[in-house]
Amino acid sequence: MVSYKRLSPEDVQFTNAVASEEAPVREEGKDPEETDRPLLPRRPSCSATTALISLGSLLLLVCGLWLLVTIFWLQAPSNSVPHRAPPPRGSPGTGGGDGSRALPEPQACGVVPEAWRFDCYPERGVVVTRELCEARNCCFIPASSSPPAPGRNGVPWCFYPPGFPSYSLVSVNATDLGQTGTLVKMVKTYYPKDILTLQLELLYETDNRLRVRITDPSESRFEVPIAVPKATEKASNPAYSVELSNEPFGIIVKRTSTGAVLLNTTVAPLFYCDQFLQLSSSLSSQYIYGLGEHRSSFLHDIHWNTLTMWARDVAPTELTNLYGVHPFYLAMDEGGTGTAHGFFLLNSNAMDVVLQPGPAITWRTIGGILDFYVFLGPDPASVIGQYLEVVGYPAMPVYWALGYHLCRWGYGSSNATWDVVKNMRNYGIPQDVQWNDIDYMDRSLDFTFDPTAFSTLPDMVKDLHSHGQRYVMMLDPGISSVQPEGGYWPYDEGLRRGVFINHTDGSTLIGKVWPGLTAFPDFSDDVTHEWWYDNLKRFHDKVPFDGLWIDMNEPSSFVDGSTVGCPDTELENPPYTPGILGGLLRAKTLCASAVQKTSSHYNMHSLYGLLEAKASARALKRMLGKRAFVISRSTFPSQGQYSGHWLGDNRSHWKDMYTSIAGMLTFNLLGVPLVGADICGFSEQTEEELCVRWTQLGAFYPFTRNHNSIDQKPQDPPAFSPRARSAMKQSLLLRSSLFPLLYTLFHRAHTHGHTVARPLLFEFPKDVRTYGIDRQFLWGKSLMVTPVLDPGVDYVVGYFPQGLWYDYYTGDSIRSKGEELRLKAPLDHINLHLREGAVIPTQRPNTTLFVSSGQPLHLVSSLSEDGSAGGELFWDDGESIDTLETDQYAHVVFTVVKNTMTSEVLHDHVEASYITVETASFYGVKVEPTRVTVNSHDAAFTYRANQVLTVTDLGLNLSQNFTISY
Repeated sequence: MVSYKRLSPEDVQFTNAVASEEAPVREEGKDPEETDRPLLPRRPSCSATTALISLGSLLLLVCGLWLLVTIFWLQAPSNSVPHRAPPPRGSPGTGGGDGSRALPEPQACGVVPEAWRFDCYPERGVVVTRELCEARNCCFIPASSSPPAPGRNGVPWCFYPPGFPSYSLVSVNATDLGQTGTLVKMVKTYYPKDILTLQLELLYETDNRLRVRITDPSESRFEVPIAVPKATEKASNPAYSVELSNEPFGIIVKRTSTGAVLLNTTVAPLFYCDQFLQLSSSLSSQYIYGLGEHRSSFLHDIHWNTLTMWARDVAPTELTNLYGVHPFYLAMDEGGTGTAHGFFLLNSNAMDVVLQPGPAITWRTIGGILDFYVFLGPDPASVIGQYLEVVGYPAMPVYWALGYHLCRWGYGSSNATWDVVKNMRNYGIPQDVQWNDIDYMDRSLDFTFDPTAFSTLPDMVKDLHSHGQRYVMMLDPGISSVQPEGGYWPYDEGLRRGVFINHTDGSTLIGKVWPGLTAFPDFSDDVTHEWWYDNLKRFHDKVPFDGLWIDMNEPSSFVDGSTVGCPDTELENPPYTPGILGGLLRAKTLCASAVQKTSSHYNMHSLYGLLEAKASARALKRMLGKRAFVISRSTFPSQGQYSGHWLGDNRSHWKDMYTSIAGMLTFNLLGVPLVGADICGFSEQTEEELCVRWTQLGAFYPFTRNHNSIDQKPQDPPAFSPRARSAMKQSLLLRSSLFPLLYTLFHRAHTHGHTVARPLLFEFPKDVRTYGIDRQFLWGKSLMVTPVLDPGVDYVVGYFPQGLWYDYYTGDSIRSKGEELRLKAPLDHINLHLREGAVIPTQRPNTTLFVSSGQPLHLVSSLSEDGSAGGELFWDDGESIDTLETDQYAHVVFTVVKNTMTSEVLHDHVEASYITVETASFYGVKVEPTRVTVNSHDAAFTYRANQVLTVTDLGLNLSQNFTISY
């Protein structure tokens, strides 16, 4: 048999791809055979005279030496330009023509540590035997470790040997943007339709962003149709170096400042078949985040954890593919250095992402191309900003999107809905938006409302508007296909324009959703976008809604594939199926072979929610002339440009409340900061204590909505006892008071790709204790939230990173060495703390943001040990499109240095002139002042024993610079 050796990073000979001028480059037009090293070294030639003189014993010695050299050379790594791999011997998985198996050597298998075993037989539902494993020329050794956790695969028993065949890099050429290369594979794999020649493209797009594309040079393949930036010149001073392994091919990406290896694909063989692409790499540490959408802790478990990606309608469940697909991760580098990097695979096909304790990761997708980015950071926040430079910064939300939203499935009528709104007003509980679920529709038909039960819906919406409130309705993508001809315009007009997804024979694919048999719009077609707009406009003329909730858009169907099934094709039954719920690509959705304008549903499925959100946002902007508000269940990279997201159909459980924090933080990493969970839980009966605690937490979701299911008891705040109702009201008023801070954070997300709700590790990346925290979080840099997440307690334990912290409500200070503290937490209280060095703008709250956004400001400064602090405020009219681009905004920076606060107006607009600064508080003023001046005039103030100075009756115009000295 031919012996292969998989090389470790220490063994392999590298081509330095950054120093491209020095890389071994095959000359243009030169025969590869002239540069390729021969498979065996040439035997030294002997003259005839020497042969006559030589004794027989000398001849035997020479031959013996030649044999030893040959054996050594075959086992040694390539140390110059690559050589051609030997040709295939027999069919995949077999030995030569004599039928003997080319099995890996037992000693080679035995040296592979369990943590570094890469699964050679990942198919589910198969009992992998030694015979099956060895048929793939892989190692079979039962794991010695303990059995896997429930739902986990555990250590592979069948894994790649060190010498499993992969691609060879046979040429490298310099380009204006980086390098290109040719990869060749001479030994076929056990998956069909190997692509034996590949094109490698390395693009040094910026100093902190590397792009790698591996494609089929002979045939175009599906690529994700989202806009990404195109580099025009090569990075001049990259923070990364790239090294290429020739034989076997691999890519090693290092951080130049530290030499840390961020990516090393030599750890396992590369696969590139028509419907099976696999890329493995080492990870820089065990600290990895992102990879949505899944229900899990914020920090992923790397112990044989498979995360499947394929958009699916299912209530959030561990180890299950959920509504959205986001093949991006953030990883902290090893050693507590505080540095981080990111990785993004631009691929929408069904895939498994396998984390293992090496630490290592395997990407296993069944279509498209390998097109990935590496982001160098160096800190976590910079990684996210660099990722969002590629997929797009999130949209600036309309102001009322940041208020309190109320909904339920099962109000039953518009009058019952209206009564809930009136009760909220009567109790003075903040509410900005009222929603209705599907029960508002006439027979669950999109773009209709029940003429009997919801006959007063238009009047209710007008009443909401008169009180400064807004109305959001839900839409499903499924359009009823069984209404009488001429009786349902959306379907009739959709057929006429050809907007629906079809079978391969051209007939309309019919599934089943809430209205019964349905067709599904193809949002990859611009014609569909126009049809969608027309439907929205026609309905808006009857019910003047303000925003859209797009649900069931994975897309979901109550039948697998279609009502007539799906054809038996490779798209429906690929050689490998990732671990999707239901085991089939068509499970509870459309046929994978279904035809859309851009490509097959096999390729487009997980893009459906993104494309519907794009069509919806465009339609709302066009129709209303204001910022669009869209909340989508299914999401994909770049989603934040068009919509927010809620975390799906959760349950009224304490654990669901806890896991919502991880979901919120993860979607902030993924560029969808307008995110939250259904407060109090969607399904099952909630409890009063749970609902109070969840409302307190939910007040700090970027998107705050209470929503529950049909046949469950009401869970709007007025439905509870006076004590609970009061606690909920207090937390919602608190959120309303923090609107200026929250709005400014969304401005930073929109313009710089910042997170809004932020994990502690972002601000304290050198504190390893923050890496696993998902029971606390920050708003921006400075406001730390520590909610109660357990029943029956009146305290909570929170971690305080090293530094000075202040109780938000009282100003009492805490000097932490980096420690956990036990905090009082009665039922009506959520713990908030301000980090030293911040100035945050707050506002006198009201029951709607329409009213409170015009109220005076209160500035809160949390001073550092040296007495300094800083902050900012962004302000505009809250709803106009592109106010930054049209210069219709105000931007004010606040600085505290040496006992003086300075307000500097960086940009002024008339809207800001309506806002005044009424009071200012300073936490941590060590010496009681004898005098306070505002713009050199004496001002009223109070000073408390806990070192809190409050200056009152200011009446300062926000659009003018001012100083406060003490």
